[in-house]
Amino acid sequence: MAVCGISISLNKQSPPHLIGTLPSLSTLKKPIQLLSSSSSSASSSGAVRWRERLGVSLGRRMFKLSIFGFLSSWDLAFSRLLFYSEALASPLLELDRYTDSKDGFTLLVPSSWIKVDKAGATVLFEDSKDKTNNVGVVVSPTRISSLGEFGTPVFVADKLIQAERRKESTKEAEVISVSERVGHAGLQVYEFEYKVDSTRGGMKRVFSAAFATSKKLYLLNITHSDRLDNPLEMKKRMILEQVLHSFNAIPST
Repeated sequence: MAVCGISISLNKQSPPHLIGTLPSLSTLKKPIQLLSSSSSSASSSGAVRWRERLGVSLGRRMFKLSIFGFLSSWDLAFSRLLFYSEALASPLLELDRYTDSKDGFTLLVPSSWIKVDKAGATVLFEDSKDKTNNVGVVVSPTRISSLGEFGTPVFVADKLIQAERRKESTKEAEVISVSERVGHAGLQVYEFEYKVDSTRGGMKRVFSAAFATSKKLYLLNITHSDRLDNPLEMKKRMILEQVLHSFNAIPST
């Protein structure tokens, strides 16, 4: 019998306290008398009571194990719910909507980050406490009308990693995850997560999103430090993922 992953074996032999009570045949001086019907009935009744006690004991054990498993799973779910509730209430998750009507894209950005000018970037926001943490968008002309014409999400992720590895400052780059979602008006949006070990700032976590529309290629890069002595916290990761998923095109006017 298996209960919550615990295997219980039921022994069909006589109860332990009944074993060894019968004498050996060689030591008997008188022939063994057959049990009377009343004795047989009493023995049978005792065996039944023993089985009943065993059944009750196992039943209680099964019940306790079931309750324990239920409470454990409920406690885990409640702990996760409590964690995410606290994270959602955290000021770290305050976001503002930024929309570029000229180039036709929109996204959420951390309200405390500062917009700065940088060559090659259409827009760039930096963490005032650590400039290596930033959110940037690059818009460039392209001949394709959708990312599907360029390649699959895995193919595009490979191109991004190759570009990272060609940088002189890059020591190591590795893809963590690749996905695809649907944006405005059925727009194909590719999303990537990868880590980069660089001589400029050490280990970093990068979240990227890309889409193509109106003969333009849109690329979002979210970079945050993820060093061993200062790893990326879950609450900060949640805000970066919200920024990543908010990147989208806006209807052309």
